[in-house]
Amino acid sequence: MGKKITDKVTWVGKVDWELKSFHGHEYSTWRGSSYNSYLIRDEKTALIDTVWQPYDKEFVQRLKNEIDLNSIDYIIINHSEIDHSGALPELMREIPNTPIYCTSNGAKILKGHYHNDWNFVTVKTGDTLKLGETALTFIEAPMLHWPDSMFTYMNGDNILFSNDAFGQHYATESLYNDLADTSEIYEEAIKYYANILTPFSKLVVRKIEEVLAFGLPLSMICTSHGVIWKNNPVQIVEQYLNWAKDYKENQITIIYDTMWNSTRKMAEAIACGIEEADAQVTVKLLNASKDDKNDIITQIFKSKGIVLGSPVVNNEILHSISGLMEMVKGLKFKGKKAAAFGSYGWSGENVKLLNGKLKDAGFDVVNDGIRSLWVPDEDELSKIRDFGRTLAEKMA
Repeated sequence: MGKKITDKVTWVGKVDWELKSFHGHEYSTWRGSSYNSYLIRDEKTALIDTVWQPYDKEFVQRLKNEIDLNSIDYIIINHSEIDHSGALPELMREIPNTPIYCTSNGAKILKGHYHNDWNFVTVKTGDTLKLGETALTFIEAPMLHWPDSMFTYMNGDNILFSNDAFGQHYATESLYNDLADTSEIYEEAIKYYANILTPFSKLVVRKIEEVLAFGLPLSMICTSHGVIWKNNPVQIVEQYLNWAKDYKENQITIIYDTMWNSTRKMAEAIACGIEEADAQVTVKLLNASKDDKNDIITQIFKSKGIVLGSPVVNNEILHSISGLMEMVKGLKFKGKKAAAFGSYGWSGENVKLLNGKLKDAGFDVVNDGIRSLWVPDEDELSKIRDFGRTLAEKMA
């Protein structure tokens, strides 16, 4: 059965505790996720979004247990990605003529996904849909994070159905932010922002300022994934504004891969040097072949600077570092400093290659980097610690 949120709104989504990866294994979801769908009942009834495709039959059956499907007057699809719209074909087999409200891009994408010309009603910012005492107002939010994305605002209950914005991949039966683990919620929220929304930060600021300018009262933010922000919902809006403005903490993250531990020894020596020079800075060491790539990206997002290390194989840096930097490049981080390091044997182009990757990804490379031939001895490690001390100053 669904879960009552207000007298008019019922959560009818799916909590997916087993989900461990998303977006074709491009995003790790170690704490699971949820696909939040909402039923609004007034004189008319509207359904906001569905669930991910693997749960389509379960969703429709549970919806039947909650309501006569023929009494659903409108379906609202805030976002056409299949974790939101996946159960739509199964549902439309039951109620094929029900109008689907979405943006014009949403209609195009839904047709492209499911190859059905359903009864689409396209909307734009400011359009409204009356359900009785309740009115729904639509707000386009293109590229947050797809071209079709939109928010839906419900008056009376003062709820913003925010689509992917302000959400997290986080499984909880508690439903509300004040009933779940706050530290876990924010860990997943910043991870979501860092890995998905960072390239659109300017649009995030613009859209939030646009919505705030409407002066709409806000009692609750009902997201598409994770918790509903019921207790002080403005807190996550303020946090998004903070994250969207070239966010960084007093942190330097050292990211490396290593073959025979020479580059690892360099990484540890650099960390010692940074800490000796600046006891206030947080230093983190992450092995790109062992640590989760999305968690690494989250730490890059939080950092004021990174130090990137790799040895050389066949005149190239290791693929774990190269692949990671391709992801980082697409995220368009701003205002972050960087340096490179690595051990080498008979060819030593690793630092040059790393510097190229860093510059291509928009980092401010603060020096030429440092290389070590074969295995660094104590004298070499001392020089590498000095390199770390210098980095602490340059990244201050």
